[in-house]
Amino acid sequence: MARRYDPDRRRRIIDAAIRVVGRKGIAGLSHRSAAAEADVPLGSTTYHFRTLDELLVAALRQANEGFAKAVAAHGAFEDPRADLADELARMLGDWLSGDRTGVELEYELYLAALRRPALRPVAAEWCAGMADQLARRTDPVTARALVALMDGICLQVLLTGAAYDAAYAREMLARVIGPQAPTG
Repeated sequence: MARRYDPDRRRRIIDAAIRVVGRKGIAGLSHRSAAAEADVPLGSTTYHFRTLDELLVAALRQANEGFAKAVAAHGAFEDPRADLADELARMLGDWLSGDRTGVELEYELYLAALRRPALRPVAAEWCAGMADQLARRTDPVTARALVALMDGICLQVLLTGAAYDAAYAREMLARVIGPQAPTG
């Protein structure tokens, strides 16, 4: 029997894994559950992802791409005259007011790195990438502190179910940023 050409199969398996984790958590993800969700043979998942950790790494990378696109679309780092704290608080608000399931899924995958060392480099890439973008508007140490603060704010909102408080976020971000030199 001839092999069917299916260039999108790998991506469909990753998408399926993300949906499974979204519904059942990481504990519910297996090669078998991803294959069933993607409607592909079990051998396809093990062909593309030898281990479950490889599949989780691909899922986390894809989830990270979603946040990176949201950051890029927001343009918070482009205008040097814009108030960085205000822009970041607005960006967090936009992200948290979107698909909450998607945000929770991204954090579940991100925090899975605590128990799955294979995920740690991907989680670190996300932190470093975000800090690099922030360093375009501030120094590298402040950029890292802003990433940590934004992570903390997001986790508090997700874990407590509280509404996002943009004024609080803006105030805390401004404190970390400190006085900004006027530009222009």
